[in-house]
Amino acid sequence: MPSTFGNTLRVTVFGQSHSAAVGCVVEGLPSGHVVDLDALGAFMARRAPGQGPWTTPRKEADLPRIVSGLNPRGATCGAPLAVVIENTNTRSGDYDNILSVPRPGHADLTAWAKWHGNQDVPGGGHFSGRLTAPLCAAGGIALQILAKRGIRVSAHLASVADVDDEPFSALDNSPEAQSRLASQMDALADGRTFPTIDKEAGTSMLAAIDDARRSLDSVGGVVECVATGMPMGVGSPMFDGIENLIARAAFGIPAVKGLEFGRGFEAARLRGSQDNDPYRMRDGVPTPTTNNAGGALGGITTGAPVLFRIALKPTSSISRRQQSVDLTTMTDAELEVHGRHDPCVATRAVPVTEAVCALVLLDALESFPAE
Repeated sequence: MPSTFGNTLRVTVFGQSHSAAVGCVVEGLPSGHVVDLDALGAFMARRAPGQGPWTTPRKEADLPRIVSGLNPRGATCGAPLAVVIENTNTRSGDYDNILSVPRPGHADLTAWAKWHGNQDVPGGGHFSGRLTAPLCAAGGIALQILAKRGIRVSAHLASVADVDDEPFSALDNSPEAQSRLASQMDALADGRTFPTIDKEAGTSMLAAIDDARRSLDSVGGVVECVATGMPMGVGSPMFDGIENLIARAAFGIPAVKGLEFGRGFEAARLRGSQDNDPYRMRDGVPTPTTNNAGGALGGITTGAPVLFRIALKPTSSISRRQQSVDLTTMTDAELEVHGRHDPCVATRAVPVTEAVCALVLLDALESFPAE
């Protein structure tokens, strides 16, 4: 079961939802970076469960323990960096009724088909969103390294159910739009607990999530992510392009079902004269004036913000009675899911998206730099 991505910077995630711990090993981190553990803890707290009625009530401190990869000064030393996060609040008994009856929409059935009943079922095992905690630990360190290079990554809930947030001002690459985008990113970094630019939109999203929860149901959402400060010329054509690398890592986030860059699917309805990003000289550098491409052409960065959106499906584990099958008797069955689950996984996917984006961009800078 390979759970690794990256080229020069390689990230391996290990553990299960109800194992003693989850964690990651990160190889290829640039040496000499002193890890700010307080900042890392604050970043991981954004993903942690139990923040409110819009998340699972499972309580986990999500305190990362770095067991290797740092020197006595707390700086990356070139050795693989290993992080362990203990699981302290598991209730495996909540899953006794699904050991042989797979949950619709979950990976229970496909895991059974692949590992012949030997898979770890409680909490989703290795398929669980719990595995995004170590992703955030690795990505939080990558974010710190990128920040020193003038690269900033931010994400927000673009939509939940039928409620839309204000979009990032990143399709326009004018100085005015760049200033607006910086203000939006600053607003998201001000410590707010719910990740929307427009606070009223956040209030409406919370109401939609609560309505689904009270109906024993769930809702999906879209996360929009942007990275500013990426230099022109980073990446590679064909299979190692910026979009390719982000796509592979982003689909490692549980519940992701769609991905688009820049104008995305909307571009299919435009003419070339509308979709092309014109160039002008700015401070002696050829610069796209718009950013319909989402910051990359031919897999290589254009110098405009890297912009993408991921669509996350509604949480599969819902409390309504659903149709399934019993894999022991090979007969039809009905299932009522117990346990603790997010009524909308997109809320906690926001920092995970930032983490994945940061890891990919740092890897691209190390593996496919501008020449």
